[in-house]
Amino acid sequence: MFKILGNFFAFCDAGDRKRFYASIVLSLFQAMFEALKIPALACMVKALLENDVTANTCVTCLCVMIVSVIGSGIVKSKATMLQTEGGYNTCANKRMRIAEHLRYLPMGYYSENSLGRIMSVATNTMQNLENVATRVVMLVCSGLLSTAVITVMLLFFDWRIGLILCAGLAVFFLINSGMMKASADMAKQKLEKDSALVAKVIEYIQGIFEVRTFRLTGSRSKDLNTAIDENERANSEMELKLIPYMTLQSFWLKALGTAIAAVSVLLHTGGNMDLLTTIIMIISSYLIYAQLDNAGKYSALLRTVDVSVRQANEILAAPQMDISGKDITPAHYDIKAENIGFAYEKKKIIDGVTLNIPEHTKAALVGPSGRGKTTLTSLLSRFWDVDEGSVSLDGRDVREYSMDSLMKNYSFVFQRVYLFADTIANNIRFGQPDAPMEKVIDVAKKACCHDFIERLPDGYNTVIGEGGASLSGGEKQRISIARAIMKDAPIIVLDEATANVDPENEAELMNAIEALTKEKTIIMIAHRLKTVRSADRIFVIDGGRIAQQGTHDSLMREDGIYRRFVESRREAASWRL
Repeated sequence: MFKILGNFFAFCDAGDRKRFYASIVLSLFQAMFEALKIPALACMVKALLENDVTANTCVTCLCVMIVSVIGSGIVKSKATMLQTEGGYNTCANKRMRIAEHLRYLPMGYYSENSLGRIMSVATNTMQNLENVATRVVMLVCSGLLSTAVITVMLLFFDWRIGLILCAGLAVFFLINSGMMKASADMAKQKLEKDSALVAKVIEYIQGIFEVRTFRLTGSRSKDLNTAIDENERANSEMELKLIPYMTLQSFWLKALGTAIAAVSVLLHTGGNMDLLTTIIMIISSYLIYAQLDNAGKYSALLRTVDVSVRQANEILAAPQMDISGKDITPAHYDIKAENIGFAYEKKKIIDGVTLNIPEHTKAALVGPSGRGKTTLTSLLSRFWDVDEGSVSLDGRDVREYSMDSLMKNYSFVFQRVYLFADTIANNIRFGQPDAPMEKVIDVAKKACCHDFIERLPDGYNTVIGEGGASLSGGEKQRISIARAIMKDAPIIVLDEATANVDPENEAELMNAIEALTKEKTIIMIAHRLKTVRSADRIFVIDGGRIAQQGTHDSLMREDGIYRRFVESRREAASWRL
């Protein structure tokens, strides 16, 4: 229990940790204020037993009780405020730290770790901490401190009852330790099932078109139903497994209170304890039960807190790419790769690639699907680090640049565009949040999307659905290009940017790309012949290697992959219905 509490406090930032420590100190004072009820009751009981109840006695006891209640209320209010601030600040800061940490992880991390797990940690796990951890940690600490204060007071009143209480508490903590061990595996399993459920829900929603097309709904959505059932089973098993321990804890505390009362009566009847002390012991036995029972019940959730902290720390401990380079502004934008190699899960993806892309030239990567084109562009722009060889920009290894100073030089337009649930204007100015509206409209015109934006209900202030669900593929693509134009980076990476665009939008999209790529260094992956043949240099990628390179005309004179690629495209284009 104490180790888990220590791990939680270590997880908190220094400022929030101080808030929790201050809250614990205040909880100690709260316990002292609560304990003032005992001497107040003792004073009144003594006066009653001696038949000496005076106005002074009543006022004194009443004042002590008022001080106890008001002091406890004020201190508890301040302690609760500190706990709340500490808990919510900790989780808010950790969410931002996780987001910042994820920025600089190699892209392979997202393949090895499902999106559902990452989202579950950033949402469910952190929500567990802010909603559960703060209350659980402080209730447990408060219960333990209150019990410690009352135990010291009972030892002061009568050491024999104090020793009985100490022995009873030892048994209580033994039962609690068993409960903590029982909850250890269950808490981990519960959070794993939570992550699996989030992953399946995300997968289901993202693939809703296929779900509806193939009628994978109701009992047919087997994977999602299984995840829901397993999540329900994990939560139920955890509750059912802990109920016997919690029941035993409560029973033992009641039995302990009864034992203290019974022993006090026996000592009094035997002439070994005066009536006043006996009555105080009986009253105190109920106070002990109330304070410790809450701590015992909630301590079962400490394991969930512990696993949540570990999951968050696992993400924060994931090794980042080396981002400690210098802030460098290149004078030129030549890109070179020298004998680079890269493997993913021991499978060689890029093997001994050497290429040179001079400044202000257009390089096209072509070749069969799944042969390393996208991976190569990721290495050239340092989404991943090469395992062998080097990639350089303006003659400097890209690892010499700080990540932010390197990324300033690249803009990306991917085949699959992601837009945020925000206004169209804010999606366009995503890279420059402070850009004026005039500039937003100007780049929208260059990207050939101004006209369709103006036709929307609220124009540039139209809020689009998450992922741009309310727009067509061509419209999303043009907004993505407008976003890239806004950034105005000298190097443009186009990954199948026109692959899924309908013929009606193709002309406008090509005009938008032309506006984006003017006087830039271009790296593009493309399968459309019209796009490829305009490249200054074409690299044919096959099996992670450069099988051919040259201009369109020079490659057409060779008998190789490229010529077969062009001929197959021409043959397909000649088909008519």
